[in-house]
Amino acid sequence: MTTAHAAHEAGGPAPFLFRLRAASVGYGAEPVLRAVEWEVHEGETWFLLGRNGSGKTTLLRALLGLLPIAAGTLERDPTRASRARIGFVPQRCEISPSLPTTVREFVLLGLVGLPSVRSERAERLGAALARTGLAGLAEHSYWSLSGGQRQRALVARALVRDPALLIFDEPTEGLDPPSETAFLDVVDGLRREGATVLFVTHRLAIAAGRASHLALLAEGRLLSGPIDAMLRRPELTEVFGVHAAKLS
Repeated sequence: MTTAHAAHEAGGPAPFLFRLRAASVGYGAEPVLRAVEWEVHEGETWFLLGRNGSGKTTLLRALLGLLPIAAGTLERDPTRASRARIGFVPQRCEISPSLPTTVREFVLLGLVGLPSVRSERAERLGAALARTGLAGLAEHSYWSLSGGQRQRALVARALVRDPALLIFDEPTEGLDPPSETAFLDVVDGLRREGATVLFVTHRLAIAAGRASHLALLAEGRLLSGPIDAMLRRPELTEVFGVHAAKLS
């Protein structure tokens, strides 16, 4: 048992997955985000909020290792927050509709780069489909699914990696209300199972009832903390134009 796990078992803080210290992130000489201090621990449910253009995608790219930190540090738990242990759910599917693809084939794309788990493919596939409400659809065409089912297939593709951290990048955009509710129910189920979740959105209302923690991007800064404390921050009201505490 690691020192971090021993502390957690004894009632101490859960192990951290990643932490940013005095980090600046951007694409050129002028960083998009400056002096970011942020730490995410195992079992937490974070909603990352911000207007369009606030730097949400930039920060995600840094966390996924696609964009180097310009200054400061990004520290990862090497066993839980390596790229192999991160499940990423994008806003929409990236493959071409002209490519015939079954749900099984689509979900198993999540194992690309993980050759050591080939013997577990069937077990992982079945578990991922069951957890997302898609059991029985493995041989259906991915393109025959509804919009909401396709988004859940994206979650299954992430889950098949057995991730320690699930990152959702505005996955409910474009969904009709019933599909959005069904999708968020899947996320809630994963959260109740103890998954560590980072959910990116610009909609405060869907975060208020589901997050354990909030992170807000505004004017190049990141403000973060437990949900109750963050809902009282005046910056949330300034960004979203509503009194955030009323949504809790």
